[in-house]
Amino acid sequence: MVKIYILLLLVMLMWGLNLSALKVLVDAIDPMLLTSFRIMAAGIVVLVICAVMGIFRLPRKHEWLVIFYIAIFNVVLHHSFVAVGLNLTSGINGGLILGMMPLVTVMMTVIILRQRVTWLRVSGFILGFIGVVVTTLTGADGLAAVSLGDFIVFLAVVVQGFSFVLISKLKPTFDPRLATGYMLLLGSVFIFILSQAFGSGIQEITYLLDWKLGAVFLFSAVFASAFGHMTYNYAIKKVGPAEAALFINMNTLFGIIGASIFLNEVITISHVVGFIFILSGIFIGTGAVEHMLLKWKKRGT
Repeated sequence: MVKIYILLLLVMLMWGLNLSALKVLVDAIDPMLLTSFRIMAAGIVVLVICAVMGIFRLPRKHEWLVIFYIAIFNVVLHHSFVAVGLNLTSGINGGLILGMMPLVTVMMTVIILRQRVTWLRVSGFILGFIGVVVTTLTGADGLAAVSLGDFIVFLAVVVQGFSFVLISKLKPTFDPRLATGYMLLLGSVFIFILSQAFGSGIQEITYLLDWKLGAVFLFSAVFASAFGHMTYNYAIKKVGPAEAALFINMNTLFGIIGASIFLNEVITISHVVGFIFILSGIFIGTGAVEHMLLKWKKRGT
């Protein structure tokens, strides 16, 4: 079990640093075009790994429909919104807003799946919302500090949360790691078509021939996207969603630290206060606190 926790911590480190990597990449290359190639590379890597592991097979006809349906929200919309949003906001703000992912996912299950929620979790929702407000609305410019990028990144969180609900309702009948590879590959094709529809110059992808940008791209595609998603899905099966969700909190922490180190962005008091509220909201709102209390009660009996 310790090995799984170490792997999860490693994935969160890569996902957090990936925000800075994406910020660097989208400043040099059209966000939609970049995302299509990055996700396509990740999908190919995942399928190759699945083949090496001996779990590769072609989806059946009804499975293709499930993959397509989920890929629209989980890959096409989510990754497109992240790429475009990060191009219009700071890495720190983007990291903090993306840190709302576990909380938004729980809210989606309450609204769509009609799951019951305790007052303790409701307080977590409120704390998380306050955290986002503090992060995006306070600062030198006050209300003017809110950017379109902040809103677009939040949309990325919403569609990703909705995709998790779809996955819970429409579970694929084959290994989720293999399904992840197909979703990434299929989604990348649609994102590429969208990039061309919006006039992205495909020649911009040649910028990746620069060894620095190329190295950042490989880290983002191979390690953060391909290895990260496969490992996280595997960990959920081993330790359960509640404990795995706790590690997502570290994603936010590594994200803002990475933005400070690699992008030279300043971490303000507002960011720190906002992070504390968001972190508290995630722990309470996702049921992590209730899960821990239940474990302690069982150990005490």
